[in-house]
Formats: sequence, structure tokens, C-alpha cells
Amino acid sequence: MAEAPRRSKGRILVVDDEATLARAYARTLSAAGYEVEMAEDGNAALVIFRKGGISAVLTDITMPGMDGLALLGQIRQADADVPVVLATGGPTVESAIQALDQGALKYLVKPIDAESLLEVMEQAAQLSKMAEMRRLAAKLAGDVNARLGDRKVLEDAFDRAIHELFMVYQPIVRWSDKSVYSYEALVRSRESALPHPGALFEAAEKLMRTDDLGRAIRSIAPAPFAHEHLLFLNLHPTDLSDESLYDRSSPLCAIADRVVLEITERASLDAVPEARARIAKLRELGFRIAVDDLGAGYAGLTSFALLEPEVAKLDMTIVRDVHRIGTKQKLVHSMAELCKDMGILLIAEGVETDEEREALVDLGCDLLQGYLFARPGPAFPAISWGQAPPA
Repeated sequence: MAEAPRRSKGRILVVDDEATLARAYARTLSAAGYEVEMAEDGNAALVIFRKGGISAVLTDITMPGMDGLALLGQIRQADADVPVVLATGGPTVESAIQALDQGALKYLVKPIDAESLLEVMEQAAQLSKMAEMRRLAAKLAGDVNARLGDRKVLEDAFDRAIHELFMVYQPIVRWSDKSVYSYEALVRSRESALPHPGALFEAAEKLMRTDDLGRAIRSIAPAPFAHEHLLFLNLHPTDLSDESLYDRSSPLCAIADRVVLEITERASLDAVPEARARIAKLRELGFRIAVDDLGAGYAGLTSFALLEPEVAKLDMTIVRDVHRIGTKQKLVHSMAELCKDMGILLIAEGVETDEEREALVDLGCDLLQGYLFARPGPAFPAISWGQAPPA
């Protein structure tokens, strides 16, 4: 019986202008079960890469024409996921930093022994398979981000989404007197490829364009608030580093005294330079600060020390079924008492049933938000004070 052909472990593109070295890499990788394509410079490599099917790239940095770092940049424009390993005989701090900034998997220094080469390329091939399976699973599940590896497609969809942004608003009510306390602005887009906020923000983070998205949101969210109502608006942590947030001539700053900026507790503020000073500057402009997602956060209650918020929003995971679960009731009561002692307004978000509302009010929460009262809609949706509206 004829021996079955060995299954390829993946296609590796080897790029090096030293032909002897490139052939040595190719022999080692071929013997280990990989298919190997070779190119002598970045331009030739890019032609091969664009034909598709490459699992990982091993490229020298210093080459005539397009060098390895430029090749990495071109590859990243086409595919955000394919692993790229850079090799060099003359390592520098600058090239290492640039390699990592552009998403290189590894930065190897020549000469590279066979064992190290195989170890790194095995990792690269496995990551490539994982990325492909993730895209396939997302596609089968109908995930709109199933093609995140195709950077150009994602960029085009994101550009369209930015032009098709609009805001919806959900009321925050004061139960004790059945009044509207404020409205939260929530972003939406008519772009079908990125139809919900999660997809939109994931794309922005993938493309490192959260500043573009934040600026677009802040430019349109204040429009209905010319003369009345308090506006709640979410900030992405990176927004704090965007100088346009502090522009006194912006539409948002124009109504700063009626704006509460929500900063999620799900993300760390450690990466924000001079975070405390930036928060202070926002207060000087007239903004108030809210901690969002309280109780489901990145670092527990430590955000209070940095933000010193005027408002805290109780995460909906704690609100859900609060009338049934004793531990949640104790937690809500403790948080309500703590916020009262600290002079902080507490809002319970995600309220969906009369039973949840009744339990929250009994536990000390007077400010409430959720589908029970209104679903997000154009400025401004009608409010129901009774049973939850139908889905």
C-alpha cells in the first residue's frame, strides 16, 4: 500500500536577499512538514502574499528595495492577523520597537539555529490556524466581524459607519416623583456591516481609530440638548488622551454644565497618561463624572479614588433578578448606603421588570434606567411607568 502524502503544516513565506540563507531556512521548514515560498525582497514577497494562502511570514529586515519593516506594514494593511517574524543580523532598539508596534510576532537575531527557527514558526503556524478557525466560527455564527482579518474591508466598512452614525437616547428616571432625571446617548450606525455598538467599537480598536469614533459621537450627541435635559455620554478610556475632548469651542463643551461623562469600570485607566489631571480639567470645563458598570469592573471600587465621581451606575448584571437573589440585594443595599454617605448619586441600569424595580427602590435606588421605562430611541422616547414594553 502506498504511503499517504504527508499533510502540510502550513505555507511559510521566507523573504531574504541572502539566497544561501533563505534556502537553508526553506530546507529546515520543508523537512518539518511546511510548504515554503521564497522571495528575495519585499516587493516580490508582497506579490506572493497577495495571492493568498500564506500561513506565516519569515522576513529579513535589511533588504534592497522594500525592506522587512516596510513589508510588515504592507502586510498589516491587507491582513491584521497573519503572523510575521522578523530576522536581522544588525539588531537595533529602534527597529525592534517599530517591529513590535506594527504587530510582528517575533524579532529574531541572526544567526538563527534550526531548533529556534522551528519553535518560532510552529507558534506562528498555530496562531494562523487559530485566527482562521476564529474567523470561520464567527462567520458561521453570523458575526459581523468575521472578516476582521481583511483590514481593507474593515477600514471601508468603518469609514461608511462613521458617516452613517446617529444617536438614540434612553431616559434615566426618578421613581419617587415619576420624573425624567436625564437621558443617556447611545451610538448607532446605519452601516449594515457594523450594525451594533459592539461591532463598531471592536472595529475602532482593531484599526486604532477610537479617537475618530469618539470625536464623531461627541459632535452629534449634544444636538437635542440645546435648552434642557441632562445628558449622559460614555467615554472610551482613550478619549481622555484626545485633546479635542477639552476643546471649549466643541458642541459638547458648549453644554458641559449639563453633561455627565460616563467612564466604564470595566477598563483600566492605568494606561491614560496624567489621568487625574485630565479628569480635573474636565471638571474645570463644567463636566460631571460617572463611574459606569459599577460592580463588574476592572479593578473593583478603585476607580473611585481616581475619578471621585458625582454619579455611579450599578451594572445590569447585579440588577438582573435582584428581587430573587439575596446576595444581590445585600450588595445593592450596601452600595446605595455607601454612595449616600459619599454624596454620590446611584443609578441602577438595565431594569426590565416591575419586580426588579420594586426591589431596587426598596433597597435605596431611586434613579433607574432600562427597558421597563423606555427602549433607546430618537430624542426623546415616550416613558412607560407600568409593565415592561413588548420586545
